[in-house]
Amino acid sequence: MREIVTIECTEARKEGKAPTRYQTSRNKKLQTERVEMMKYNKYLRRRTLHREIK
Repeated sequence: MREIVTIECTEARKEGKAPTRYQTSRNKKLQTERVEMMKYNKYLRRRTLHREIK
């Protein structure tokens, strides 16, 4: 069973810029912890760590 989750940039708020958000999916049974991915933030113009939010 796949679940759609939203991930948000962790570094943008520290620098006072707008955070970017992406939607992705994960398998609930196999991946029980929160999703973390390196994704591009267009406001910071670099790849940053994005974590799952509720």
